[in-house]
Amino acid sequence: MTCQIQNASLMELKQHLSLTENPQEVLFTLFKRFKDRAAIVTSGQLSGMVQIHLAAENNVPFRVCTVDTLRLFPETYTFFEKVEERYGIDIERIQPDESEVDKMVSEHGEFLFFDSRTKQEFCCDIRKIRPMERLLDTLDIWITGTRRDQSETRQHFQKVETISSKPHPILKVSPLLHWTTEQVWEFVLNNNVPVNPLFLPDARGHYFDSLGCITCTTRIRPGEPKRAGRWRWQNNTDTENNNKECGLHYAI
Repeated sequence: MTCQIQNASLMELKQHLSLTENPQEVLFTLFKRFKDRAAIVTSGQLSGMVQIHLAAENNVPFRVCTVDTLRLFPETYTFFEKVEERYGIDIERIQPDESEVDKMVSEHGEFLFFDSRTKQEFCCDIRKIRPMERLLDTLDIWITGTRRDQSETRQHFQKVETISSKPHPILKVSPLLHWTTEQVWEFVLNNNVPVNPLFLPDARGHYFDSLGCITCTTRIRPGEPKRAGRWRWQNNTDTENNNKECGLHYAI
């Protein structure tokens, strides 16, 4: 299916989605109208799982994709298989270009991200951003699980944004933008939504609030910022130059 959004009233659609508070209605509208030109893109975190559950209840075919950096936790790969079985879906794995990964590792080493923030961002670019850009070539609607309470930098995110870096306009939609962590967990527990076991606290009460690559993500302690577990070796006190983001929601 070719791009449809260029033939739609972009401003009218953005206004409608922005004013629709029910995330299930947002998802129904997007998948009913754009079909496989819309996709929930998720790493299997709680917000993404809530959206998958809501989309499944709409009884309208829906597309789910994930960026597989080839360095995810084993638990995450197993979890995706369980999600597919539970909801009767196929999660598309979008992977980095093998030749680009080989060249990066050959020139900078497998653990280049420990060397500097610049190399960390380069690794994220190869493994996450470029695959995501290829995925966006097939989309009109990018549905994300970002929420304002996830970090200080995400408090400025909008529920509906237009991405103009592609030849055709793409709407980036965050149906759960205003939900709190408590609201997400309440929905998950009340609806028996599958949860990646890594999100459950260990014996010390430490837990993952954000999941990425296995080396670059650690558990956080109670009271720590939600994204403190990302690239923990970086200087967390330099908040202006260290927003704890891979760049996926900024570079595209």
